[in-house]
Formats: sequence, structure tokens, C-alpha cells
Amino acid sequence: MTDSIVNTLGAGSGININALVNDLVTASFQARNSTLNRQNQTLSAQISAAGTLRSDINSFVEGLKTLATGGTVSAQATSSNTNIVRATAISGARLSGVSTQLEVRQLAQAQATASAPVADRTAAIGTGTLTLQLGTATTADGAITGFTAGTSAAVDITIDSSNSSLEGIAAAINAADAGVTATIISDSAGARLALKGATGEAQAFTLTATEDVGAEGLAALNVGVGSTVGTAAQDAIVAVDGTALKRSTNSISDLVDGVRLDLVAASVGTTVSLTSSTPTDTLRQVVNDYVSAFNNLQANLRAQTNAVDGPLRGDAAARSFGAALGRLNLTQLSTTTETGAPRTLADVGVSTNRDGTISVRTERLDAALRDFPEAVEALFANGTGASGGGLAAAFQAIADPAVSTSTGLGATIDRYTDQQETIAEALDRVASETEALRTRLTRQFSSSDAQVAAYRQTQALLTQVFQPNTDNN
Repeated sequence: MTDSIVNTLGAGSGININALVNDLVTASFQARNSTLNRQNQTLSAQISAAGTLRSDINSFVEGLKTLATGGTVSAQATSSNTNIVRATAISGARLSGVSTQLEVRQLAQAQATASAPVADRTAAIGTGTLTLQLGTATTADGAITGFTAGTSAAVDITIDSSNSSLEGIAAAINAADAGVTATIISDSAGARLALKGATGEAQAFTLTATEDVGAEGLAALNVGVGSTVGTAAQDAIVAVDGTALKRSTNSISDLVDGVRLDLVAASVGTTVSLTSSTPTDTLRQVVNDYVSAFNNLQANLRAQTNAVDGPLRGDAAARSFGAALGRLNLTQLSTTTETGAPRTLADVGVSTNRDGTISVRTERLDAALRDFPEAVEALFANGTGASGGGLAAAFQAIADPAVSTSTGLGATIDRYTDQQETIAEALDRVASETEALRTRLTRQFSSSDAQVAAYRQTQALLTQVFQPNTDNN
């Protein structure tokens, strides 16, 4: 209805009433719309800035954690003969002055057996029950001469018509998950059931068949005293500084503190030296990389909190984080008691400039790496707590409140988002009021325009009635 009225407005008065109504409505709400839109734009900028800063802080935390746990800045274990034993520092371990002599006298092995060949791997062999028992075996000349059952219970595996072939039996043994793996190996003589246990002398095994009457054949797969073995189950034997120790695997993490040993070959009488060394070149690069990353974070923070045009210039969480970041250089990162050893970044030559950025005094860093390499390493250790737990932990302590959803940037984003929602509701109300005013003015001017049209008709009639008749003269 309003559109039809608008289309005829001005027909009686000659005035462009449609344009007049629009101008009046726009003028009435222009100030409120401008204020609300300006506030909305400011809030959008603040939300974006807070989100970017929070993301930067979280990325910085993750980077420091990866550095602390990745092993690149930790002392490395070194083997003098990697053809016999390889050495790796365990993640998070702090190696200090490792100096150990190793002799690998025996590798750990798993018991392995193979059955007599059968022509068809899919043909039925027999039905009944196969019983697997783990324990300790004695061997001589490639055959089991004795067996003592271990503490774990024997496992019964049912073999029936659905799985009585060599393939079915192998699948049933694997499904039992009893510590023995079954595979099928083949050559020109036929297919064999190959069984292999875990490494270690206590992981030897027997396989005993209980056959169903009339469906015999499973006993051909028996493994026990008298059976031939490809390899016998045995422990690794490593002499550590002359003391012989046994382990059930060839990957050993509990012989030398903080070091994983991977045994490659046995070599009786050959001594392998195990030492540790601090990666000073890597630490030097890490300090310089940290300075660059810190300065990038600081630059973003300063831009967002700039007193003139920074979107977060009034945000308490951002300001508080900036103050904490400025103190990080002097925070104690290690608990070393060695005289003269560095405990803060400032102690290794990281200095704070007047503009809040940091830089490295190369000569001081070099001296610290030369005189106290382990202490410099400790600055980047994977610890906990705001003080003494390494750089990652110290930064985490200031990052947590900074990104918190209750008091930090997370809360800032929530607060600004709520304010935006309030402004959106206000803009909706203004839009409703705008349309209401437009409708009211349109109706008023429509009525006035109709009256003007009527007056003009009356005027035209009166003019016609009272106009002198010039035709009679």
C-alpha cells in the first residue's frame, strides 16, 4: 500500500514528496546509525587484534615446547661404534658427563619354528584344540631339550571345520594374541606354518595339539621338547663398565640413565665407549632464533596496544602480558648452583633494548657456551613452573593468564563479541523505527497532497466561474 501511495505522491502538489520523505527519515537517524556503525567497526578491529595476538602467543608457546621436548638442544649420546650399538638421548632426559664402557656379548632373540610342509595351504589338516604356553626353554644342537612354563596362563585356540586349513590355523593363532605370531612360508616342498615369539629367554613357547577323534592331524604342528627351532629365545647380554646385565629386547632404555641403547651386533671382547656432548652450535642458533621470534611477537603487541591508534590500547589483558613479557629476560630459568653458571637469558647475553626489543651480545653468549654448556642447555629444559623450569615453562606461566577465557584475551574477545551483539540489536531497532517513520510520513504527506489536489480543483472551478467573458465585448 505504501508503494502505491509513494508512486502517486506529488501528483497534486507538484512537490517530490518521495524524495522529501527519504531525506527527512535519513536525517532523523543518521547520527544514531553512524555512531552504532562506528562502534561496530571498532569492536571488529578489537576482536581481530585480540584473536591475532592470542594466536601468536599460543604459537610461541607451542614452538618453545617443541624445542624443549624435541631433543635438538639437549645433550646427545654418542657411541664410538654404531655397528655394534647405537645410542640416543631419551626425550626430556638431561645427560651430563656420560662416560660408559659397553660390551655387547649377546643379542636378544625370539624363538622361531616352522612345521613340516603341506602341499595345499587351504586343505583341512585336522580339528581340535591348540594350546600355547609361554615359558623358558633349553636348547641344544638346534632342538628344544627342556621347557619350564612361565607364570602366564596357557591359551587354548579352537580349531574346527571353519579354520582347519593352514591358513585358518595361522589366522586363529594371530587372533588369540597370545604372544606368538603365525605366518605361512612356502617353497617348492610346500607351505609351512611359521611361528615366532617375542624376544627374551622367558618368551619361549610350546604348541600342543589335542585332536578330535576322527579328525586327527593337528599334532603335526606340535612344538615342544625335541622340536627343531630356527632360533632359540634368549636375552641380550650387555656388560656395562664390566658388569654383565641381561635384557629381553635389543632396544634398552634402563641401562644408562637418559639413554636408549639399540644393540646392532654382538661382539665379545669389543668395548664401545658411550659419551655425551652438548650441541653448542645448535644452542647458539636457538638463542638467535628466539630473539627474532620474540621481537616479532613484541612488534605485534606494540602495534595492537599503541596508545594512539592501537585497537587494544585500553585492554588490560594485553597490557599485563606486555609487562610480563618485558620481565621474561630476567626470569630465572634454571636452578643450577654452579658458581658463575647462567640462570637467565640475560646471563647468556640476551639484552633488552630501550624500545622493548631484545638482542644478543655474541661475545657473552660464546663465553657461556664455552664455559657452561650444560647450564645453557638447562635454560631450554622441559620443566614446569614460572621459575627454574626452563624457558618454555616460564613463557607458559605468562601465556596462560594472557589467553585465559576468564581474565585474558579470551575474555576480551567474548566481551567485545557481546557488545557487538548488543549493537546489532540496536541497529535492528533503528531499522524498525526508520521504516515506521517512513510509513507515517508517507501517509501524512499523502493526505496533504490529496487536500492540495482538491484545493486546486476548487480553484480551477472558481476561476472558470468568475473569469470575465471576453467574447461579449
